[in-house]
Amino acid sequence: MSDERMRQENDPAGRGTVERLVAAWLAETERHDPAAAGRARDGWERGALSEQAAQDLATWVTARVTDTGFTEDEGPYVAGAVRITPSDKDTVHAWLRGRGHAV
Repeated sequence: MSDERMRQENDPAGRGTVERLVAAWLAETERHDPAAAGRARDGWERGALSEQAAQDLATWVTARVTDTGFTEDEGPYVAGAVRITPSDKDTVHAWLRGRGHAV
């Protein structure tokens, strides 16, 4: 097991971030593509997202970064059900890479 993966496995804050964002991602996916959400949820609950689900999650979390540190004059505000920081995105990407996904 790599050092990065061991840190991810033993980092409750990182795991909490992943769980929070996966729940939001699954809820949003459910509204747009219930079948894909069902497959992704099954993989999540088994502890093994498919490569397609992992890529969808990585893309979603990147697109949904809402807490950019910009003011209204500096950049767009992205409305969302959850606040997602660049650090949250990095945590999810690291978690996915730690499970062998190319992110």
